[in-house]
Amino acid sequence: MYGIAIREPGGPEVLEWTEQPDPEPGTGEVVIDVVAAGVNRADVMQRQGNYPPPPGASELPGLECSGRISTVGSGVSGWNVGDEVCALLDGGGYAEKVAVPTAQLLPVPAGVSLVDAGGLPEVACTVWSNLVLTAGLRSGQTLLVHGGSGGIGTHAIQVGKALGATVLATAGHEDRLQLCRDLGADAALDYHGDLVELVKEATDGHGADVVLDHIGARNLDANLDAMAAGGRMVIIGLMGGAKGEINLAKMLTRRLSVAATSLRGRPTDGPDGKGTIVAAVRSDLWPLVESGRVRPIVHERIPMPEASRAHQLMDDGGVVGKIILEVPSA
Repeated sequence: MYGIAIREPGGPEVLEWTEQPDPEPGTGEVVIDVVAAGVNRADVMQRQGNYPPPPGASELPGLECSGRISTVGSGVSGWNVGDEVCALLDGGGYAEKVAVPTAQLLPVPAGVSLVDAGGLPEVACTVWSNLVLTAGLRSGQTLLVHGGSGGIGTHAIQVGKALGATVLATAGHEDRLQLCRDLGADAALDYHGDLVELVKEATDGHGADVVLDHIGARNLDANLDAMAAGGRMVIIGLMGGAKGEINLAKMLTRRLSVAATSLRGRPTDGPDGKGTIVAAVRSDLWPLVESGRVRPIVHERIPMPEASRAHQLMDDGGVVGKIILEVPSA
């Protein structure tokens, strides 16, 4: 098979479409003939040498894909050769084939194309696990989503609205602010402004009950000030730095909670494993996708051998939703 290898840490030009050994399914695994794979910020970090794959995972980038099952390993039930699926991966999605545990498989939701399904599992599992399983977002609460026009943000806005929350989303340009509104955000906030004042104004002083943040240290203090009493913040990225001071008095007096989570390094099994998250997504989020209340937002579909062009778009900024890599003649 062919796949995208990272020649050495560096810019988009280090991605190379080269021949790779075919994967073999282990016990409880299947091999997927990949049709498409989503591009994620984690892939860019891996290319730069800042996010190595977990032990035992493929060295090829790619944390999600869609395609058709071509081989079924021992101990597998409920999945068959030819099934159209999408999958949450530990790595290896930028390739013509990938092996994956069945616990990380999802059926392609009705109404979503097989290609576009390649960009769903990572955002779906990230958003659902953090907003619902970790932060406990409920109907009637207020959700603040940072980076509302990105892959995670566009999905989180829709999920928040589908759950009955009031959704606030940040973005930096009017066209992206309008996209947030079009996706259902009740208020779109320019992140160049005073976040605390904008949130207070949009919520009549209440603040945000749940904050989904991928910036990290730079946003930490403002997020705390923008939260409602009893609010929960989940940090899922560190684009604005990894170290910052936190005022514990603010947290104590207003009963605030801060969690930080990642998805890739989790085991497949166990109460906090990928399999548990995937099962929750299939039972609770997939019906929202199939009803059209949550839909994939695709910025561009690019042939997989041109992955360097996709990464250049990510480096340049301004990607709205997800970039999808398509396997040639898949």
